[in-house]
Amino acid sequence: MNQRLRDLMLGLLGLFAVGAVLEFLPRSGLVDRRYLPPASETAAELGGLLGTGAFWTATGQTLRGWVLGLLVAMAIGVVAGGIIGSVPVLREFTSSTIEFLRPIPSVALIPLVVLIWGSRPQSALTLVVYAATWQVLVQVLYGVADVDPVARDTARSYRFSRLSIARTVIWPTALPYVLTGFRLAAAVALILEITAELVIGVPGLGQAIGRAQSSGAVPRTYALVVVVGLIGVLVNLFARALERRLLHWHPSVRREVAA
Repeated sequence: MNQRLRDLMLGLLGLFAVGAVLEFLPRSGLVDRRYLPPASETAAELGGLLGTGAFWTATGQTLRGWVLGLLVAMAIGVVAGGIIGSVPVLREFTSSTIEFLRPIPSVALIPLVVLIWGSRPQSALTLVVYAATWQVLVQVLYGVADVDPVARDTARSYRFSRLSIARTVIWPTALPYVLTGFRLAAAVALILEITAELVIGVPGLGQAIGRAQSSGAVPRTYALVVVVGLIGVLVNLFARALERRLLHWHPSVRREVAA
C-alpha cells in the first residue's frame, strides 16, 4: 500500500475514533452534555451553519485577515532577514534586539492595540504580523548563515553583482528555510487571528465563537471550533504541498517522495 494512502487512512481512522469517543461520553452520562454535546449534535449544528451567510462572511473575514497578515509578515521577514543576514556587522548589531523582542508574546500587545485601534481589523493585523514575522525572520537568518562561503567568495571573485549573488547563491540555500518559516508563520498567523477575534472582538470566526459561548449555544460553539481546526489542517496541507512543489530538487523532499 502506498505510504501516503496508508497515512491518510490511519488519520481518518483516528478522527473516527475521536468522534466515537465524543459521541459516547455525553450519551453515557460520564460527561454533562450541557458542556460537551454528542459529536452528532455538533455535526448537525455545523451542517446548519454551512447554509447561513453569516458563517461564510465570518469565515471570509478570518481568512482575509490571516492572508493579509501572513503576506506582510513574509515580506518583512524575507527582506529584513536577507539584509541583516548578509551583513555580518548588522547581524551582530541586531542580534540582541531580536533575541529580546522575539520571546515577547503577541497577546501582551493586546492592551496597546485595543487602545489604538479598538476592535477594528487593524488590531488583529498588528498581532498577526508581529507574531508571524519572527518565525520568518529567524529562519531566513539561519538560511543566509548556511550559505557556503566558498560559493559566495567564488561569485565575488567573478565580479557577480550583489543582486546576482543573492539570486544564484544565497536564495537557493535560504529557500528551504524560507518555506519552513512560511509553514510556521502560517500556523501562528491563524492562531493570532482567531485570538484577536475572540479576545478583542474583531469580526470573524473567533468573534462568532465568543458570541456563541456567551449565549450558551454550546453545540454551535463546538461546531465553530471544529471549523477553525479544519482550517488549520488545510493551512498545514497547503504549506506542505507548496514546500514539496518548490523544493522538488531538495534531498529532503526527494527522500519523502521516494518513500
